[in-house]
Amino acid sequence: MKIVLVGLIVGGLVLSAGPGPAVEIPVSEATAECLDCHASTHPGIVKDWQNSRHAMITTKQALATEGLALKVSSRTIPEDLQTSSVGCAECHTLRPEAHADTFEHNGYDIHIVVSPDDCATCHSVEAEQYSKNLMANAFKNLDANALYHKLQVSINGSKVYQNGKITYEPANADTKAETCYYCHGTKLKVTGTEVRDTELAGELEFPIIEGWPNQGVGRVNLDGSLGSCAACHTRHAFSIEMARKPYTCKECHVGPDVPAFKVYAASKHGNIYAAMHKSWDFEAVPWTIGQDFTAPTCAACHVSLLVNTDEEVVSERTHQMNNRLPWRIFGLVYAHPHPLSPDTTVIRNKDGQPLPTSLDGEFAAQYLIDEKEIDTRRETMQAACLNCHGTSWVKGQWRRFENTIRQTNADVAAASGIMRDIWQKGLADFETNPFDEAIEKKWTDIWQFYANTTRFASAMGCGGDYGVYADGRYQLTQALLEMNDWRMVREKIAGKSK
Repeated sequence: MKIVLVGLIVGGLVLSAGPGPAVEIPVSEATAECLDCHASTHPGIVKDWQNSRHAMITTKQALATEGLALKVSSRTIPEDLQTSSVGCAECHTLRPEAHADTFEHNGYDIHIVVSPDDCATCHSVEAEQYSKNLMANAFKNLDANALYHKLQVSINGSKVYQNGKITYEPANADTKAETCYYCHGTKLKVTGTEVRDTELAGELEFPIIEGWPNQGVGRVNLDGSLGSCAACHTRHAFSIEMARKPYTCKECHVGPDVPAFKVYAASKHGNIYAAMHKSWDFEAVPWTIGQDFTAPTCAACHVSLLVNTDEEVVSERTHQMNNRLPWRIFGLVYAHPHPLSPDTTVIRNKDGQPLPTSLDGEFAAQYLIDEKEIDTRRETMQAACLNCHGTSWVKGQWRRFENTIRQTNADVAAASGIMRDIWQKGLADFETNPFDEAIEKKWTDIWQFYANTTRFASAMGCGGDYGVYADGRYQLTQALLEMNDWRMVREKIAGKSK
């Protein structure tokens, strides 16, 4: 690969490896050719990249970093990738034979969709960890679950009113892509090619990709890999700072089914972040508690490499994420210990349903982590907490949190008991779809919205009113009473009609 030194690549910007005098960073000839056109056709992309760490350092320089500050985990990066910055060509021409969307573009074999397996060239440990994450399997875990399909149809499907009844037609691909699969990820597929008349190069042929655009966490890529690093490290800045700030997680974790961000924003941690984050260092690696930041963001608790001011490791960096989480508190009917496998399609409860619990709340224990692993993960998470809080505070907080898990599960069991009676008495249809009637929606609200919100409020140290009146215990109780009133009225009507 030929190398050119590019100082004033675009718009008079000089690439620099750090503060002080500007330092020219080698850019590969292929990337320089990309920039020649895309600086004018896609200036936003180029500007993002110019400001990124990828543009400001060569891989060889990055590999020379010592100790915990090292950000490149692969030790066998190809020589021809080590001598230039990580530019357009270094990502979009990697492993062309592996990508179904590879096409000839101005003399280069280019693929549009960069995947975790491409990023693994330099970040192999992170890619391997992420493959063990529930997020990487988010498409399959949703798409291959028959019960989840019924829930999707009852929400996103086209509604038809005919002969006094409402029926549902499956959602079309575009509706699915901008609803559940926006976050879970779509399945990409090349369906053909098209010719476009471009301003700078005339007519060029491009692949047509079904499911694109998408940056969902479980996207099925055209090389067979799962996920999108850009879900958190948004292209083309690939920023550590962005991934560490809570707004990135907000994109998919804002509620009401996953109310993590709004609860965090109302919590004491969120309060401190809002007031103080402008003075924090979001780029430091490792991230020093009490020096670089003084209250956790999502990344601090779930992902980042944390050290104390003595440079002792408090939390190892992890892109698996659930290895700090003993409990899975949202998305399912009941909170439960985390699944053993990130592929949850293998799970069956005692009734043969693809759920980690039965509808009466019994855990499908053989598919879930055991008490020993729960204890290990609890201690791993608490290690970070103990750097800002005393032991009694941390243990008291976790006691309340796990009490909330038990109590909300008990409340959901009561609602599910009512719902089971309704189904058994023929007042609603379970077999066709257990989610598409008004009373079933009321039941779903209880576990998908109100129990979830209550648990998140407890997990984050009581996020304001979210544990009570803001989609919390009050709404849960109200919906439970309305369900029972509905049952009693319908039973009386059914009795009189006999």
